[in-house]
Amino acid sequence: MAKVVVMTSGKGGVGKTTSAAAFGAGLAQRGYKTVVIDFDVGLRNLDLIMGCERRVVFDFINVINGDAKISQALIKDKRIDNLFILPTSQTRDKDALSRDGVERVLNNLKESFDYIICDSPAGIERGALMALYFADEAVIITNPEVSSVRDSDRILGVLQSRSRRAENGEEPVKEHLLITRYDPKRVERGDMLKVEDVLEILAIPLLGIIPESESVLAASNLGQPVILDATSKAGLAYADVVGRYLGEQIEHRFMTVERRGLIQRLLWRTA
Repeated sequence: MAKVVVMTSGKGGVGKTTSAAAFGAGLAQRGYKTVVIDFDVGLRNLDLIMGCERRVVFDFINVINGDAKISQALIKDKRIDNLFILPTSQTRDKDALSRDGVERVLNNLKESFDYIICDSPAGIERGALMALYFADEAVIITNPEVSSVRDSDRILGVLQSRSRRAENGEEPVKEHLLITRYDPKRVERGDMLKVEDVLEILAIPLLGIIPESESVLAASNLGQPVILDATSKAGLAYADVVGRYLGEQIEHRFMTVERRGLIQRLLWRTA
């Protein structure tokens, strides 16, 4: 049975689309047939990060309106066999998302895919609420900053009260926490919240910690999910996230400041 997983946050700029692309790519690398859907109608960034913007002919809204079939709008990733992208419209607004239309598309996709990853807009506007409503599981993405964590707590309240599962009295949406842009040096200085602080406020299971890394921007500019960069800490961290999600016991990394040894410090000073 296919799972609908929403990537969401209360605040913009925390790395939802980057995370959705990396998470979907990681699942596909593991052999699961995966589609990533862009719910951010009017902005449409997923296709840029996935490097398929020039291949968009039909989109999510075209399918909802009956102007195209899902098979016409789906874009197959060139690098990973099991990965597909369903882009959204750049010219329509959020009102183009109807609950019946979204449900119809998701039910159709469930017949062919193992995982449906929903790249949600930030906050609780229409696109975000639509993605949250149909979720089986949710990855709450937050930066280790007070405002970001506070807004994520609000999203948890929405999930627990306004999802279809909540309406129908079913088992609650399964929640996971992903902390992004984590910088141990700033945490040491007191400029960022500690992981323990974030966990105390949100009180949901920690799926992963993604370190602040220039490789994220570099991957976005190249149009590829950062998880494909196995030389970067961010790429490795996302691979860990996928492994943990699938039930593997993987220790959290990149949480502490790397201390240089004596030889490294001497070499750095003379460089």
